[in-house]
Amino acid sequence: MPPKPWLFSRKKRKAKVHPAKDTSPLADEGKAIALPFRRSLAANLEILQAIFADCQDVVYRRMKIGGAPGLATALIYIDGLVDNEIIDTQIVKSLLLEAPLATPAFALDEKLFCQVRDSLLTVANVREIADSREATFCILSGFALLILEGSNKGLALEVCGWEHRGVEEPQNEALIRGPREGFSECFRTNTALLRRRLRDPQLKLKTSFLGRRSQTTVGVMYLDGIVNPGLLTEVEERLQKIDIDGILDSGFIEQLIEDNWYSPFAQIQSTERPDEATAALLEGRVVVLTDNTPFALLIPATFNSLMHSPEDFYHRWLISFLIRGLRFLGTVLTLILPALYIAMISFSPEMIPTSLAISIGAGREGVPFPSIVEALIMEVVLELLREAGIRLPGPLGQTLGVVGALVLGQAAVQANIVSSAMVIVVALTAISGFAAPRFDAAIALRILRFFLMIMATIFGLYGIILGLMLILTHLVSLKSFGVPYLQPWAPWQSSDLKDSIYRTALFNQRWRPFYLKPREAKKMGAGVKKK
Repeated sequence: MPPKPWLFSRKKRKAKVHPAKDTSPLADEGKAIALPFRRSLAANLEILQAIFADCQDVVYRRMKIGGAPGLATALIYIDGLVDNEIIDTQIVKSLLLEAPLATPAFALDEKLFCQVRDSLLTVANVREIADSREATFCILSGFALLILEGSNKGLALEVCGWEHRGVEEPQNEALIRGPREGFSECFRTNTALLRRRLRDPQLKLKTSFLGRRSQTTVGVMYLDGIVNPGLLTEVEERLQKIDIDGILDSGFIEQLIEDNWYSPFAQIQSTERPDEATAALLEGRVVVLTDNTPFALLIPATFNSLMHSPEDFYHRWLISFLIRGLRFLGTVLTLILPALYIAMISFSPEMIPTSLAISIGAGREGVPFPSIVEALIMEVVLELLREAGIRLPGPLGQTLGVVGALVLGQAAVQANIVSSAMVIVVALTAISGFAAPRFDAAIALRILRFFLMIMATIFGLYGIILGLMLILTHLVSLKSFGVPYLQPWAPWQSSDLKDSIYRTALFNQRWRPFYLKPREAKKMGAGVKKK
């Protein structure tokens, strides 16, 4: 039975603010009005020069081709967005020197236009343009526009050649074993990285342009025959409803299409790794690529998927199981450890072993602040060091983090501002927080840690239990494109537990995640029979 499209639907949010429209004669919602081209070269140039007024990086190259008296033409492009070598060798040189026109220049007709298009130009991608809006968009996208005297059509030539960063190793998702390639800011480079890993014609790419003024290229990639049609339709509908001036990063899209904007938990997974995006495609998820950013969006996301790393499948199952266990243990510690310390010290000291209680009491002797103030001081200082280390250059940031933590911690203990036990608790909490493989998951836990500390200060251990119940209730009610956020634990799905906290052997994972409702559920055959 095919999955139902409404499984991935959500309540539609009504727009409260209507953006003001540009009423200038040459613009409509940030785009040029679609004025049809005329047969006069001068008239067409006048339209384009009015659109690109005060744009001194726009180049107008006038030429006469086909010998005397020659056919008047003009080449328009933006310097810096095109490859000048292609302009010189494959357009200007071809038109002026290598292929004279067989038809007289003063009698331009459709045949001559086709001759220019098909015989004189050596650029691979050539498309016909009929109006000024399409011409403006092509020029701003890195194309060169060729217009001819006597023709009411232009030719957009793909000669893009702007500078961009090459393929490098991701800095935020480093692995011990695995590919070293990461996405870049170039859209076509990113699509090629996925195409190179999935040589399947069923890998589809649908491109759109978002942002009234930025017109940012956004691509939706999926494996046809595997992805659920309802999920794909929901993603496309949410993207089409985006109405904003500019899309500067994939984070804009993430915030505009997520289900619950008030939740601290990320409902869409972001990654810089092409191998992780490829794995998501093979599971039946949708990948959204955005131009000018190296971060791809994987839809939908669950808490389970945010705690996984691509490296989990590059090692043997036993190693991955132990690493995942440590990762989830670190998640629990970074969430509740400071709150548990506050509750035990302030409300339930009888639950601490006697020798340990004496040691903690001796360390707190002379400290003038209660445990919550100690914890807040240390946690805030730690967050400041973390933020400062990110903004500084790499080696300097690491040095500041290590030296700052040691010096401030030791000085605070000697000055009797905080106890040594609190320094140990905060340090262990910080180390545990780094076990989370993704920043989106780690930042949510860091925020909720302060919430549990306040609950522990007010209600003790009962406050921690109540806070955890509230967090769990929120997680159970949270959905990502109709998918329960706590899959496969709530609702319980035993078949998907093979890839949760416990990762079974690779040959046993023959089925795609059930919660994605893929059209083709099986991903692996029987394989070699294991004894």
